[in-house]
Amino acid sequence: MTQTVPDNALDRIAAGDAPVLETLLAMNLDAAERSGLDAETYLLVRLAALVAMDAAPVSYLITLGAAADTGLTVEQMQGVLVAIAPVVGSARVTAAAGAIVRGILGAEALAEGVVPEQRRS
Repeated sequence: MTQTVPDNALDRIAAGDAPVLETLLAMNLDAAERSGLDAETYLLVRLAALVAMDAAPVSYLITLGAAADTGLTVEQMQGVLVAIAPVVGSARVTAAAGAIVRGILGAEALAEGVVPEQRRS
């Protein structure tokens, strides 16, 4: 059984009423500027940090969306995963790959207005 996202929630976000997202965006823009790194390097470092901290799928989605805007390639991002695997471990890199896929699938579900029901353990 699937649940649909309340129409009013999506409408509010589409209309720009998303204070949490706006705050997160402002924080990220400030950090990028303050880092002194070029956009591609900043996002590759950010990807490595997300893997190291076992980030949530939405965190990868935000970073990968920004990476697409800068022209980063899949090969560059895969290179980061290969480079950090000996430090963070293969399990962490594999978990990150799964989180990336879940983030992308979740974004697609939201775009379609359908949110899958949560599994219960």
